[in-house]
Amino acid sequence: MSVRIAIIGAGIMGADHARIVSEDLPGAVLQVVCDASEARARAIAEDYGAADISTDPLQTIRRDDIDAMIIASPDETHAPLSLAAIAVGKPVLCEKPLSQNSRECLAVIDAEVARGRRFVQLGFMRRFDPSYRDMKAALADGSLGRAIMMHNTHRNVEAPANFTGQMAITNSAPHEFDVARFMLDADYTAISVFQPTGVDASKTGAPVFMVLETDQGQIVNIEVNNSAAYGYDVRGELVGEKGSILLNAPVHTRRNGHLMAFEHYPSDWRPRFAEAYRLQNKAFLNFVRTGTFPAIASDSWDGYCATLVAEAGVEALQTGRRISLDTMVRPSLYNAR
Repeated sequence: MSVRIAIIGAGIMGADHARIVSEDLPGAVLQVVCDASEARARAIAEDYGAADISTDPLQTIRRDDIDAMIIASPDETHAPLSLAAIAVGKPVLCEKPLSQNSRECLAVIDAEVARGRRFVQLGFMRRFDPSYRDMKAALADGSLGRAIMMHNTHRNVEAPANFTGQMAITNSAPHEFDVARFMLDADYTAISVFQPTGVDASKTGAPVFMVLETDQGQIVNIEVNNSAAYGYDVRGELVGEKGSILLNAPVHTRRNGHLMAFEHYPSDWRPRFAEAYRLQNKAFLNFVRTGTFPAIASDSWDGYCATLVAEAGVEALQTGRRISLDTMVRPSLYNAR
C-alpha cells in the first residue's frame, strides 16, 4: 500500500522534501502540503502534485488520510509538532534541531518512552551521505586503527542577517556534533569555543572554532564560518593510529582555462548533500512501512545530545571557559540499533 505523507513547512527544505517524495520515493504519495502561507503551500502542492493543502499543522497531523509527516517548519515548532505526532501514533521525519532547548527534547523522549517505541527520525542526514559512510566503514574495518581525532570544517557563502557566532553553534554546528559523535561511537565530555582575536561575537557570520573531548579519549575540532564568501564547503578528516581518511565532495566536472584548473563550489548545502537527503527519506519511508527504525538514522536521543552540546558551547563562548558535560544515561528504548 502507498504511504501517504504530509509535508509541514513549505520553505526551502519543505519544497525539497516534497520533490523527493513526489519524484524519488516509489510507493510514497505526497498527500498534503501544510504551511502558514496558503499561497506558498499551494505553489508547492501544484509543483509536486500534492492531493491537498492546509494551513493548520495540528489538524494535518490528525488527518485520517495521513500516515506520516515530514516536519520542515521553523525550529521552534519541531518539538511541539513531534509531540503531536507521537500522541496520534504517527512516524515523523523532523528536520534538525529537535529543539534548541534540551528540556523540550526530553519531553519528546519521555513521550516516546511512555509509548514504548520511537516515532521521530531526526534529519541529521549526513549519516546517510556516501562520503561519511565510507569514512565510517574505514574505521569499522580496522584499517585506520583506533580513532584519535576528527577535524571538521563547515563554511557558507554568506550568513543571514544577524546570524551571530552563538547561532553558528546552535544552528550550523549540530550537524558536526551529531556526525562526529556517530562516527566515533562516543559521547562528548567537554567543549571549548574560540574566536579569532578582534572578532565581535555579535557580528553577522562571526566564525567560531570548537574543540570537543569524548569519553573515548578522542579530540574533535569544528570550524564554522558562515561568511566564507567563496562557496558552501564541508570538509572532514578522521585520523586514526594507522592512517586517516578525508571526505570528498561529489564534484562532477573540473574546468581548464585562463592558465587555471578549477572546480565550482555550490552556493548552499543542497547540491552537496542531495544524495544524503534522498537516502535519508528512503530510509524513513521504509521505517513507516515496517515499523523498524533505520539502523544509522538519528533519533530523539541523538537530537537531545546535540542540543546539550550546543547549549554547553554557547556557555563556553560567552564565558571563555572549558565547559564539562555530564555523563548522559541513555534510556533503553534508544539502545536498540
